[in-house]
Amino acid sequence: MDALVAFAAALVALRLAGALRARGRLAWAGAFLAYAAACGAMAWGAAHGWDARVFRVYYLTGGLLVAPLLGVGSLLLARRAWAAPVGLLWTGLAVGVAVAMPVHGTFGDSVPAAQDHLDAAARVVAIAGNSLGTLAVVAVALATFRRRPLGNALILAGIAVAAVGSAVAGLGVSAASGFALVAVVLLYLGAVPPRPALVARPTSG
Repeated sequence: MDALVAFAAALVALRLAGALRARGRLAWAGAFLAYAAACGAMAWGAAHGWDARVFRVYYLTGGLLVAPLLGVGSLLLARRAWAAPVGLLWTGLAVGVAVAMPVHGTFGDSVPAAQDHLDAAARVVAIAGNSLGTLAVVAVALATFRRRPLGNALILAGIAVAAVGSAVAGLGVSAASGFALVAVVLLYLGAVPPRPALVARPTSG
């Protein structure tokens, strides 16, 4: 059951990443792709067991990339062009950290806790990236709230759900991936405004 819930969350995040890519929201699409990979790692861990390789994928995508890329995407929507190279630099740094970080300890059936398997340096990098990325998303949403009240409310709700999901990861794969699924749907609905309905024009004669 855990693997099925995580796999479903991965598929939804992957589908929404493609939709964001088609709309030109590249940084947010990257964040959703990272979400999909993290959920895929949880599905693999639930079905076949966790090990250092699966944990590296999970930590890279879910711990180091999702929130920073969401922050970069929000800053780009606010016309902060400098955020694009910062996002690329951060992605390179995150990949380097995930590859080089020493992973220790034994793994069980539940979602691994970072403090049980990583030294302080890798955890500090993740905390800094998540904090700054979340701050950027929240700041942009609040600054533009009057212009997009519903969309920004959904984005803030998605960020809150994602934060709760990270906090309850220790409860199991189903809980963590379920919160991830709700978070990506809320974030997508907030980022992509609904298309205006077509209004039929009256015909003459």
